[in-house]
Amino acid sequence: MSIKNWPAAERPREKLLKRGAASLSDAELLAIFLRTGVSGKSAVDLARYLLNQFGGLRNLLEADQPAFMRELGLGPAKYTQLQAVMEIGRRHLAENLERDPALESPRAVRNYLKSMLRHERSEVFACLFLDSKHRPLGFEVLFKGSIDSASVYPREVIKRSLAHNAAALILCHNHPSGIAEPSQADRVLTQRLKEALGMIDVRVLDHFIIGDGEPLSMVEYGWL
Repeated sequence: MSIKNWPAAERPREKLLKRGAASLSDAELLAIFLRTGVSGKSAVDLARYLLNQFGGLRNLLEADQPAFMRELGLGPAKYTQLQAVMEIGRRHLAENLERDPALESPRAVRNYLKSMLRHERSEVFACLFLDSKHRPLGFEVLFKGSIDSASVYPREVIKRSLAHNAAALILCHNHPSGIAEPSQADRVLTQRLKEALGMIDVRVLDHFIIGDGEPLSMVEYGWL
């Protein structure tokens, strides 16, 4: 049955307008994005099929173009639209972060860093550079590695800190496995960077590890 023939309260668009986007299931949200179904499947049916094929919403959003386009009803137009929507979300979070000093917006910092790193398939190491009032100056991915490690060179972190004229920074890296627990190597590296950056009067405010769920803060665990 076409969605047009569904009761108004069950149609994704009408439901969103009446109850808000948070009230919709993953399939209903995806159906609004898809707009139309395919022969024999409504947009919601197609959305459910795709979520099952990819193993969930996150895997669908993070699929590369060839994998995305192999599935029923998906083509280059849908792929580019989805990438644009995701980038809009990242820029929205960046603007939220820029309004206030980083230490006054811990939730905004966590959300922004997670949006920037969680989708990476290999381990990456990045820095959020801050001025003397802890306002963001820039975000850079400095090192990329393999599925479970990335080599980090303090000299390059110092170089980029000076280029931004940063007074402080927040370190972050992802664990593609989804497990945010820091390794002993992570903790040793953090101390090395803190000592090296201290030589040029740049404070390391925190080191976040991005996995599934809430990003882990080394400061909150007393490791920095």
